[in-house]
Amino acid sequence: MESVLAGRDTLVVMPTGAGKSAVYQVPALLLDGPTVVVSPLIALQRDQVESLTGRKAVAANSSLGKGAQEEAFERLAAGDVEFLFLAPEQLAKPEVLQALADARPALVVVDEAHCVSSWGHDFRPDYLRLGALIDQLGHPPVLALTATASPPVRDEVVEKLHLRDAVQVVHGFDRPNLHLAVEHHRDDDERREAVVLRAMGEAKPGIVYTATRKSAERYAEALADLGIDAGAYHAGLKASVREDVQTRFTAGELDVVVATTAFGMGIDKADVRFVLHAEVADSLDSYYQEVGRAGRDGEPAEAVLFYREADLGLRSFFASGGVDDTQLRKVTTLLQHADEPVSPTELADEVDVSPTRLVGLVNLLEEAGAVEVTPSGELAATDSEESPRVLAERAAAVAESHRKVDQSRVAMMRGYAETQGCRRQYLLAYFGEQRDEACGHCDTCESGSAEAQPDAADSPYDLQSKVAHEQWGEGVVMRYEGDRIVVLFEEVGYRTLSLEAVAARSLLRAV
Repeated sequence: MESVLAGRDTLVVMPTGAGKSAVYQVPALLLDGPTVVVSPLIALQRDQVESLTGRKAVAANSSLGKGAQEEAFERLAAGDVEFLFLAPEQLAKPEVLQALADARPALVVVDEAHCVSSWGHDFRPDYLRLGALIDQLGHPPVLALTATASPPVRDEVVEKLHLRDAVQVVHGFDRPNLHLAVEHHRDDDERREAVVLRAMGEAKPGIVYTATRKSAERYAEALADLGIDAGAYHAGLKASVREDVQTRFTAGELDVVVATTAFGMGIDKADVRFVLHAEVADSLDSYYQEVGRAGRDGEPAEAVLFYREADLGLRSFFASGGVDDTQLRKVTTLLQHADEPVSPTELADEVDVSPTRLVGLVNLLEEAGAVEVTPSGELAATDSEESPRVLAERAAAVAESHRKVDQSRVAMMRGYAETQGCRRQYLLAYFGEQRDEACGHCDTCESGSAEAQPDAADSPYDLQSKVAHEQWGEGVVMRYEGDRIVVLFEEVGYRTLSLEAVAARSLLRAV
């Protein structure tokens, strides 16, 4: 709050339920001018507007009618608004950008800021235009908020939002009231039975996460057959059905929600007593955000991963998707020959790809310096004099780097599931937060296996120190495992290195 009031760009990383909303709401009342809050969560926007009773708070998003949105901007123009909540897609409208510029906001808040990062687990292309928007508004102070961001995600948030000399407040990853555990299963039927029995036996309410829509419905049906008030939630259901499940769960009328990862962001329910993962998550970033929805009231809660090694094959498959070089070159060529910026819809039709596929191509080309997103959300070629072939090759190299990073995150998820050390230490180290002692409140600590793990003080490389590898470039030492260290490399992600090999071949040097 002090950083925001001092006019500094600020990145805040705090766990779910730690009070991130207060970080902007309190300073906003002391600043002269409106506060603009960009958030992808329409339900959360509604909750925030309702919670600011007595304050002049309005929202503009797709859930509101045209009249309600127009009224919000009329009030903004009249100086009758303290808080304006916007969905990121609203920023594609020139009239919205002009209204914001005329209002001269005192603070721009970007909630769920990890969505701007291609390193993150919830990348959203609508966030790409935020940096240009902030500059167009004269760069008022910016506050970026997120519940989970590993070091590379933080770096990219700062870069993509054009934050200037940003103050980073990163703390509170540790959730001591969460009991962390992993159950190992070889047989899928055996695991399915174990998940159902655990969900039935734990204190309610709770959430069960699954990897597929089909699994969500099967688990919900199995729990219902046992007399549990359970409902499925996934993107394949009608919006009205999803909203009904969410409303009933929030109101305490539903004991268990069985969901894909589409469920949970922005859910304001403090008394969730357990989060079970019926299948392995795609990364520790998403896993820890999901289990963080348990025990927000500070009371004990369970976070259990039901692990089957074979599931990692599916995650690795999803993380190994390639990119079409021909499509990259076609997008670049079309934009270089266009007389003016092109709308994404028009470009998708011209390239003959889906809008979702185009977003992926544009993101790669933007990182390669070939394409830029205008403040109005249109696409244009940069002033690069390089050929479409060269730029497409560079974008393909970026895609290969992302693929390696995604594969490394799957490997770190395996490491969490299979470690004999303290699981809390493992998680915190992943996010760059060191815990010197075992937690005593996870399954490995309780079994005694964590006690025999090596002391990080014995590592020949200080944790969080920067190193360089001849092949993989610069990285940060994240974890010491006795005869091995884990290094997070900028280009290839997480790598586990044998200290014997490092010493024998001089693989690392301090930076």
